[in-house]
Amino acid sequence: MTNHKFAIPQCRKKVMTILTKEINKRKFEGNAARAEFDLLDQLLNLKDDDGHQLQDEGVLDNIVGLIIAGYESTSLSIMWILYYLAKYPNVLKKLREEHMNVGTNGDFITRDDILKLQYTNKVVEETIRLANVSAFVFRTAKRDVEYKGYKIPKGWKVICWLRYIHTDPKNFEDPLCFNPDRWNEQPKPGTFLVFGGGSKICPGNMLARMQVAIFIHHLVVGYRWQLVNADAEMSYLPHPRPIDGVEINISRT
Repeated sequence: MTNHKFAIPQCRKKVMTILTKEINKRKFEGNAARAEFDLLDQLLNLKDDDGHQLQDEGVLDNIVGLIIAGYESTSLSIMWILYYLAKYPNVLKKLREEHMNVGTNGDFITRDDILKLQYTNKVVEETIRLANVSAFVFRTAKRDVEYKGYKIPKGWKVICWLRYIHTDPKNFEDPLCFNPDRWNEQPKPGTFLVFGGGSKICPGNMLARMQVAIFIHHLVVGYRWQLVNADAEMSYLPHPRPIDGVEINISRT
């Protein structure tokens, strides 16, 4: 098994090298040579309020940050999909019934298909609620406030612990139970912050949801699997996951 402590820096270095070459290429060619204007182009042309352009190092950090964040969120959610569907066969049965007639002609599953898969989208929401892709977010107090006897001065940074919010019985009935049907109704505002909220919401939140839905489709129509250890101990930092990483026996249907 690859040691992630060593793999991540190596991958980052490789990605930085590739992106640096692409940045130099685009600077040489100019915007006129490109038919499309993507995220990298926008960052290269980004200026602050004083007219200062973002340096190459800042461009690289933003792109690499998005790549890493996108990988971690979807891979963690996919891991929990395998875990929960193995432990809740009734949910898996409903998913298979819903996906039975999707892509039967050999066509790729489309965005329009995904939007119609109502139960699948409930499974996605319930999975990312319990997976807690982001453990916490920071917020700044806009005024002096008092919370449970503690005084929080204006300007202080406050940690909002999302795992607590998403597993609080006041927000979700029987919160540790995997129950996609709870999404028949929308949660109360401020109780579901997997990707943050407001102007600070993760820009890739819908992409992550769609990736997980596509994975579910291919998983439930093409494979069967079983947990090797359904009672594996859990590790909770930096993200909750079984210590065996959800070891499974998998086969094609």
